Amino acid sequence: MTPASPSIQTDFPYGTTREDLRVPLSDGTTLFARVWRPVTDEPVPVLLEYLPYRLSDWTAPRDWQRHPWYAGHGYASVRVDVRGHGNSEGMPGDEYDAQELSDGVEVVNWLAEQPWSSGKVGMFGISWGGFNSLQIAALAPEPLKAIVTVCSTDDRYDNDVHYTGGSVLAVDMHAWAATMLAFVARPPDPKFVGDGWRDMWTKRLEAVDPFIHTWLRHQTRDDYWRHGSVCEDYSAIKAAVLAVGGWHDPYRDTVLRLVEHLPDDQVRGLIGPWSHQYPDRGLPPGPAIGFLQETLRWWDHWLKGEDNDVMSEPKLRSYLSDSHPPATVYDELPGHWVGDPAWPSPHVSPVSYALQGAPVLVRSPQHTGLDAGRFFPFGNDADLPPDQRDEDAKSACFEFEVPQEVRVLGRPRVTLRISSQAARGQVVARLCDIAPDGSSTLVTRGVLNLSARHGRSANVPWVPGTTEDVTFELNGIGHAFPAGHRIRLAVSSAYWPWVWPQPGSEAGFTLNPVGSALELPVRSAEPGGGARFEAPEQSEPLGVAYPASLEEQRPERLVVRDVAKGEWKLEVDPRYGGTRVYPDGLEFTEDALETYVVREDDPLSARTRSDWSIRLHRPEMSWDATVTTRSEISCTAGEFVTSSEVVCRDGDEVVFHRTWEERIPRTAG
Repeated sequence: MTPASPSIQTDFPYGTTREDLRVPLSDGTTLFARVWRPVTDEPVPVLLEYLPYRLSDWTAPRDWQRHPWYAGHGYASVRVDVRGHGNSEGMPGDEYDAQELSDGVEVVNWLAEQPWSSGKVGMFGISWGGFNSLQIAALAPEPLKAIVTVCSTDDRYDNDVHYTGGSVLAVDMHAWAATMLAFVARPPDPKFVGDGWRDMWTKRLEAVDPFIHTWLRHQTRDDYWRHGSVCEDYSAIKAAVLAVGGWHDPYRDTVLRLVEHLPDDQVRGLIGPWSHQYPDRGLPPGPAIGFLQETLRWWDHWLKGEDNDVMSEPKLRSYLSDSHPPATVYDELPGHWVGDPAWPSPHVSPVSYALQGAPVLVRSPQHTGLDAGRFFPFGNDADLPPDQRDEDAKSACFEFEVPQEVRVLGRPRVTLRISSQAARGQVVARLCDIAPDGSSTLVTRGVLNLSARHGRSANVPWVPGTTEDVTFELNGIGHAFPAGHRIRLAVSSAYWPWVWPQPGSEAGFTLNPVGSALELPVRSAEPGGGARFEAPEQSEPLGVAYPASLEEQRPERLVVRDVAKGEWKLEVDPRYGGTRVYPDGLEFTEDALETYVVREDDPLSARTRSDWSIRLHRPEMSWDATVTTRSEISCTAGEFVTSSEVVCRDGDEVVFHRTWEERIPRTAG
């Protein structure tokens, strides 16, 4: 079975227009915007998508799928690049910094004041755009009445790309910092900013500082991470919130927290089987839904005052996946939708499974975790975890028979009685579905940095030789274990490259099953409302061409073992897009490769590298700009060692070349 492609809609209730314009800010800076509007003499509500990912090239294909669709259904739909990115003026800053959010509030207010605006504004977005929707909603500009936040987080420290369970995320803290270094180094486009593009570019480049420096300097949950984390005060959010996630997206727990903490008349949650993608795009795993139609109901209710049934839906609609064999990609996952009137749900009860057996030494090889799959699945062929039997063999495993179906919905929890001889370390728990043939499908997992066991704001080293009970949650999931299968809890002391290994962690820890337990949120068979969705629709695509390459495409994920050295290398091609040619003549090429290396017996051997190359070429304007970046991290027992380089060229001329070298103390990380 292949995922259904969205149907293309061209027969809209309204004709549409499009224009590029500049949004003025109070300090004189202007932000580049693209506006799709319905052809009507009446003012209409405005929808805003606000993020740094370059509306004139990088997100343009995705933008064309939804902004014209909204315009055709009676909304002004606006896409804006944040300050210092794309063709917007100003200098780039840190992600979600105060300037970016303040600018966003100004944009909302400006849109509300336009003659074609009804004065009511909604915000939407996925990932960065979803973050901004939530964070600007917490600043509560008066015109902002509703948001749709997709694959976003309410907790920048413990549910983002930087840290998990208090541990440094090697896999995505570095990869994302390197990605943003490559993004911020890209030039504005002379087609849209004119002859001053190079001056804008060089000024931006002089302001660049790799994000990784800042992120590694804040290794516990401090004020830096509290900024922009709406979980600090959910009551600050005044707009209505439709929170959307996927079980294969790392941000899905935000949906559960938002529906728990926001009032019933303000929030609805939706979690499907999806990866880090909009749910209408038809990318695996599916099934895709008519997401644009679903959001239109939301906008019609909150921005046009229509008395539809959108707030009669269950507070949380989620997809409960049936058991499935392990695979790195699924076109569609079997399962069904369930609806819960509240969260925590009256249909979900905790069921405890006591661990059995004698104390066991958990001393996992440092390369345990190579079969973790991608931290951010995007719908590629190698994104999801393969069969976990190899990983399970490096872990301490505890199994439980399933005499009748067990439906899990929510966040499992483990309590583990641990003794350690080291002051630092981490514990990783994976929940797997074991079929009668022995295959092991990863269901969900969780991580705890042992120094964060008393809270993410604390840094409390373990007292060597002591025993403590530690409790932590795994990521949320909706999954049904069928009768005849087994539930496996696999516990490891390493999980590379997701978690950066701690010095001394090669000694592992002793796990005593006495006093240890797995707690599952088990949902009853009560259907609780379910959900029905229309088939996905989108507007007519932009018409980007993707020329075939004559070069052999490298693997998405390649594991190389050096047997003599006991060294393992993982190479990842994130497949962000390759080469494409836009209808306006832009030729755009980007290539990235991530590398993660560790020796199986040495946590201090861990190192990461990310290489990017980007070319933006307009033959008709003789414009040919290139960017190459390199970023590396290694470690000692007491420091992270970072190295970054950016080289930018206008044709053959080097216009910028800079390297950074930093040594950052390892405090909690």
